[in-house]
Amino acid sequence: MPPVASLDAATVQAFCRGDEGAVRTVYRQFSGLVYSIGMRVLGDRGLAEEATQQTFVQAWRHASSFDSARELAPWLATIARRVAIDIHRREARRPSSSLDDARADDPALVTLPANVATAWEAGQVRHALERLPEGEREVVRMQHLEGLSHTEIAEQLGIPVGTVKSRSFRAHSTLARALAYLREDVE
Repeated sequence: MPPVASLDAATVQAFCRGDEGAVRTVYRQFSGLVYSIGMRVLGDRGLAEEATQQTFVQAWRHASSFDSARELAPWLATIARRVAIDIHRREARRPSSSLDDARADDPALVTLPANVATAWEAGQVRHALERLPEGEREVVRMQHLEGLSHTEIAEQLGIPVGTVKSRSFRAHSTLARALAYLREDVE
């Protein structure tokens, strides 16, 4: 990495006073250095960008305490390293699991349609679902996406099982009529 040129004393003093123009100049001058430190520590572009942003926010907040007789690059590099380490620690604590460990029927998993026709049909079904009244749409969602029984839905919604059954019947009848044209190709 090429060495970072230092700024003139007037710009550094203006930065210490919080002058917006000077802050922009400091960012333009040193953002590459700060980003490269973030990349070295974190190894991830998104996290390095986050570290760069946080570094400059901290530098701006503490600019008035910076000794303008010193060089800005080492001070910013120290802040960048500390911020990157903090982000690394935060990410290490964040629970994660491998996608390979997920159940195939997990509703959080999204599968891509096999082809354009299937994607179009899925869009038609979504559109028909959106046109259902809220109560009916909720019952269908809980039945098909969460795999709940009528009794479980009634418990969760706090309504009688009979109401769940009638909403389900109405919703499925409406969907069957609205989407009948999709079945014509199958039969």
